[in-house]
Amino acid sequence: MSETQEAPPKLTTPVSERDHHIGPIDAPIVLVEYADIECPHCQEVHAIIRELVERMGDRICIVYRHFPISNQHPHAQKAAEAVEAAAAQGKFFEMLSKLYSNQDALEFDDLLRYAEEIEIDVERFKRELEEDVHADRVREDFMSGVRSGVNGTPSFYINGTRYDGAWDLESLIEAIDKPLGVQVSLLAQNFMRLAASGGIVLLIATIIALFWANSPWASTYFDFWHTELGFELGNFHLVEDLLHWVNDGLMVIFFFVVGLEIKREIQTGELASPRKAALPIMGAIGGMLVPALFYVFFTLGDPEAIRGWGVPVATDIAFTLGILTVLGSRAPLSLKVFFTALAIADDIGGILVIAIFYSEGISLLALGIALIFLLALGALNWGRVYNPLPYALLGIGLWLAFLQSGIHPTIAGVLLALTIPTRRPANTRPLLAQVQNVVEDFELAKQEESIRQPAVVQTLETILERMQSPAQRLERDLTPWSTYLILPIFALANAGVEINVNATQDLLSPVSLGIIFGLVVGKPVGITLLSWIAVRTGIAELPSDMHFKQLAGASFLAGIGFTLSLFIANSAFTDPEVLAVAKLGILVASILAGVLGWVALTVLSPVTTAHTQLEPATAD
Repeated sequence: MSETQEAPPKLTTPVSERDHHIGPIDAPIVLVEYADIECPHCQEVHAIIRELVERMGDRICIVYRHFPISNQHPHAQKAAEAVEAAAAQGKFFEMLSKLYSNQDALEFDDLLRYAEEIEIDVERFKRELEEDVHADRVREDFMSGVRSGVNGTPSFYINGTRYDGAWDLESLIEAIDKPLGVQVSLLAQNFMRLAASGGIVLLIATIIALFWANSPWASTYFDFWHTELGFELGNFHLVEDLLHWVNDGLMVIFFFVVGLEIKREIQTGELASPRKAALPIMGAIGGMLVPALFYVFFTLGDPEAIRGWGVPVATDIAFTLGILTVLGSRAPLSLKVFFTALAIADDIGGILVIAIFYSEGISLLALGIALIFLLALGALNWGRVYNPLPYALLGIGLWLAFLQSGIHPTIAGVLLALTIPTRRPANTRPLLAQVQNVVEDFELAKQEESIRQPAVVQTLETILERMQSPAQRLERDLTPWSTYLILPIFALANAGVEINVNATQDLLSPVSLGIIFGLVVGKPVGITLLSWIAVRTGIAELPSDMHFKQLAGASFLAGIGFTLSLFIANSAFTDPEVLAVAKLGILVASILAGVLGWVALTVLSPVTTAHTQLEPATAD
């Protein structure tokens, strides 16, 4: 499961009277702009900012900070110093506007001429430029931008949060005024950017399921999920209860998204090269083998119980990454990347376990039909068919064939994902030229009725779609549905365990003990041990900003099996009583693993302070 979108960076250096600003510093809206005077985009935005001030008056304060990117704009640094030299004589914005109006002439002599035109002391101005009097001030602005996450110019911060939307006037006003619809949208976006948000929704669904299953209305919970639903088409009929529709149907979409993530990581991500993949793969192998051995130790001799050996091999990455993110700087970025790659490798192992060991009554005829569908999907890929509709139609056929084959139908989701085409990255230069041409046509279309605006907009949308492959677009579009709808419904349907006076006794059963010890003890032992072996033997290398004790502490969090553990348990156990015991063990183990991982990282991992090596280039 993918990480959720990261929250936009915050402004690290607060606005003060030291800043150059238009409007009251205590205005309800403070917009900070980091800009490069030689940047053509900043020149365009400068006129929009002036109009914004006229429209909003004292309701807004505009703050200007320097961010000269001198390796691209050789005159930017000295131009910024010129504006500061003019500011020393009370003419900051006058000089700024003058330079933006004459962006193609920023040589030293040009700067002196502009100083004369805005009627300041030219000799003083010249001396301060020659002696670099204001270079430190420009550098301070630049470094505050680096610390605040400026990734280009212009960059805007609205009330301390980076604004990554459109730069046109109406978009800026909408972002600032925030009508009700925009506010609701922003609340949803901010929640989805929270790395723990997927885990929060899962947790809420789990709590609802547990409360419902142990309430006076418990019978309605079990009756609801055993309600049958199906359809008939000639001699073909398909009838399942709602629980199986969730586990065998809805979860196919989840595994399809997992398959897309696996494909991406193998092609371009952390599993793309043997050296990069070695550490997470070794960790994943250890995190699967050792928990399975713990489980077998507790259940050896019981044929029904031992079938669940695959339950403790899984990791729920939504909870794991959520806790790592909440821990902040105690969990460096490399640790999160490691566990994301480990989870992908773990998913591959879990899928193989389900396909090989939890499939029964294999139908060769159904498998043959599935193979035909798979070959047809491969032919679409080979033929460079990028429209998702044919893949969706054949994918439904592939799922129906696996449903009748005896192999768990969710495997169809993974195989379908592997056939979704990727293509070479777009050549951005001609596309950018085309975008510029289309935008010019759009401007013309507003004046000439003979040019249809919708056609222009459609062309622009097509260009933007080319920037991503079909696999990337599907992963982007389906991940929120998988995270915030499918997995919570799965948890709601499967986490409803009846907890009664026999719960303590159930926790002491071999199945429950095998799961708890497998997840809580086996996971960290296996991940840490095989990762250590990989590093010591030179197979893999530990990232420079990650300590081994941090890896060991975080490995406890991999014991949060939850989603996939519940899924495998449903495939492993046919006895409802054994399944209920397994679910209880999974819930208890996941809670213990989360608490132990939090404590271990808090104790073993120091709070680190981020440093940057970025420096502003000096002027010529």
